[in-house]
Amino acid sequence: MRAQPAGNRSVSASALRICLLSYRGNPRSGGQGIYVRLLSRALVELGHAVDVWSGPPYPELLPGVDLVRVPSLDLWNDRALLRRPSLRELRDPINLSEYTRTVLGGFPEPLTFTRRVARRFARERMRPRYDIVHDNQSLGPGLLALRSQVPVVATIHHPVTVDRRIALAEERDWVKRLGLRRWYSFLRTQRAVSRRLDRVLTVSESSARDLEREYGIDSTRLRVVGNGIDVDVFRPMPGIVRRENLLVTTLSADTPLKGFVYLLEAMARLREIHPALELRVVGQLRERSPRARALERLGLAGAVSFTGRVTADAIARLYAEATVAVVPSLYEGFGFPAGEAMACGVPVVATCAGALPEVVGRGDKTGVLVPPADARALADAIAGLLASSERRRAIGMAGYARILSQFTWRRAAERTVDSYRESIAERARLAC
Repeated sequence: MRAQPAGNRSVSASALRICLLSYRGNPRSGGQGIYVRLLSRALVELGHAVDVWSGPPYPELLPGVDLVRVPSLDLWNDRALLRRPSLRELRDPINLSEYTRTVLGGFPEPLTFTRRVARRFARERMRPRYDIVHDNQSLGPGLLALRSQVPVVATIHHPVTVDRRIALAEERDWVKRLGLRRWYSFLRTQRAVSRRLDRVLTVSESSARDLEREYGIDSTRLRVVGNGIDVDVFRPMPGIVRRENLLVTTLSADTPLKGFVYLLEAMARLREIHPALELRVVGQLRERSPRARALERLGLAGAVSFTGRVTADAIARLYAEATVAVVPSLYEGFGFPAGEAMACGVPVVATCAGALPEVVGRGDKTGVLVPPADARALADAIAGLLASSERRRAIGMAGYARILSQFTWRRAAERTVDSYRESIAERARLAC
């Protein structure tokens, strides 16, 4: 059944009708589905009307938020990976473009999603139904067509040019390097589109600085709105006893960006002093990836275990059991794993890369920061916490308080709405 557009729902005069775009919304893999689910809920709780327009896999939305499905070829579906479309599907020029560019090694899905949305807007005359369109890092050319009708803002969580640079630095095979460049070819379009939107929202001061430098976005168009932590899920669990020798980390993707190899090297050092120490990893390694080879080389197979894909509730329970949570990333646009662990009251050791200091806090009171790509510093910081249960408890409590005071979804939604209203007002002034 088609969702009722926000423009047809009864809202107060001060409420906004928001179209929130996400080119995919998988609630169990990656952060996009979680982001749109929690932000849309917070926006509705503030009294606004929200439709989420998403390509497959579709997000699981909370009551009060409507989903408008935007079907695609869904070429990255685990159950039919890179399937061959029918001739009927390929008669659609957007589908043909998406399939051709994908088989040539690109990732056009974010860009073609916005073209489908723009076509549907034009066919269904959506302009009166929404006050603002908010794109979640699709950044395709279709947004410029929408912008001719309604103000368009976009969230960029961090510049993906950083991911590309780190991936290319790790890869030595020239054929694979060419493949990486082809995969990231969508960035050229995304950077160009981002510079022409009404506002670009981002989640940290670090990301804002990087976007100005990497994407060439004028600082006057950038707004830091932050993120929130789902404190209904990630919270202290007093009924669960913390273990004495359990480290927990999150590996949302088996990429060099996550710095996992440095944590493995730190583990090898720590096990010389703490032979019972274990590492539980939320996620999974790819077979024969550089991280998998490092695990084998360091002889840690018996000390490191992987959860695979698990629910947020299961992750929160794991944090409740953990002695220390570790975030060894080489870059983070925000740092959900650090914030979620802190919300559970577990002490965090993280690098000072990207936005992590903004989330964890400086001064070793709400968490411990170390330089990125430094296994020795990581091991020393973890060892310092393992040596003192009182210090672990104090940092865990202070970190929990920091999340509650600074990183709720309501506060993030309020800042987002301020940017919406600013964009709408500016467009109205220019129209006069």
